[in-house]
This record gives sequence, structure tokens and C-alpha cells, in this order.
Amino acid sequence: MEKELANIRKEYLKGSISVDTMPENPLEALQTWVNQAIESEVEEPTAMNIATISSDKFPNSRVVLLKEINSEGLVFFTNYKSQKGQDIATNPNVAINFFWPELERQVRIHCVASKVSDLDSDTYFYSRPKTSQVGAIVSAQSAEIGKDEDLESKITEIIESNLEIKRPEYWGGYILVPEYFEFWHGRASRIHDRVAYSKTTGAWIKKRLSP
Repeated sequence: MEKELANIRKEYLKGSISVDTMPENPLEALQTWVNQAIESEVEEPTAMNIATISSDKFPNSRVVLLKEINSEGLVFFTNYKSQKGQDIATNPNVAINFFWPELERQVRIHCVASKVSDLDSDTYFYSRPKTSQVGAIVSAQSAEIGKDEDLESKITEIIESNLEIKRPEYWGGYILVPEYFEFWHGRASRIHDRVAYSKTTGAWIKKRLSP
């Protein structure tokens, strides 16, 4: 098995990037790459891995879905009482990673997370399918549940009751304000293209990194 894993490799031949042609604003570059991933119909084009640090200083990572890119940063939504929410409350510094293997592209981002406004959380929450709204209510995300507990039945029961559904205070969005970007494009012979952006006194500085 070790030998088989060691022999797995792929040659990347689908393009390149240059520090000279990448936009001055990395958020614009990210929006373009996300749009191209969507247009290319890759699997889960908005999926991003978010890594947080727990109160005991241990890293946690999981995949969430990007819901917005704006002039400030990236937005996603979750249960604030989840493990990621607890981690962010302790340490708002997070790392993001997008990987689109079909396009041979990857983006790494360092961010500082904070909650979006209640209005923004309400707007997104009520735009979701009703089953997803109720799911956010019945799920105590990351908490242990009984092996026989039937969350699907709870969702059906609430929907059939026709009661007014309200966004729970413990559910909402985070805005991830970036401080560092690295755009990676696979190249032949593992001589990959890497363009990094660092924020200095409010301005973004680009540089090329060795593969």
C-alpha cells in the first residue's frame, strides 16, 4: 500500500499565472477564480476548508461553503455554538483553503473572523429552504446526541406545525477579513506558480514565490 501511494502523481498542464497579470486586489482575483470554478461546473465550487485553533491550542479544520465575497472579505454561515464558533470566539485568526483539482488551482488565505450583523444573518437565513431553516434550529451542532435521536422527524414535525420559524440567536454569519493570500496554479514538473499578497499599511503587495 505504501508503494502504491508513493507512486500516485499527476502532471499539471492546464495553465499558468503571473505576478504581473494577477489583479492588484486579491479579492478581485479570488472572485474571478470562484466564478471560473462555477462556470466550469467543478464539484462544490464554493467549498472552502476553514482551519481554527481551539482553546487548548489544537488546530481544527473542516469544509464550509462560501456564501459571499465583498469588498471586506469572505462570508459564511454556521452555528455560533459549534466547535468552529467556539474556536473563533477564543481566537479569531483563521486559515482558509480553496482547492479546485479540475482547474489545478488552489488559494490559501489568512483571515480574522468576526460576526456579521443580525440583519445580514436574518437576510441569508430566511433565504434558505424551510427545511434548512428548521435544521439549524433542531441541530445543536457539534454536541453529542443520542444514537436513537431522530432529527429528521423533528424537522418534519416543526414544518407540519406551521409555527413561525425564527432565526436562532446562536446561528449566523462570519465575515473573514483577509490579511494574506496565496494563489497557486499547478505546472509541469512540479514547477508550480505561486503568487502571494500581503497587506501593508492598507495596501496589497504582490510577490512571486518559489514552487
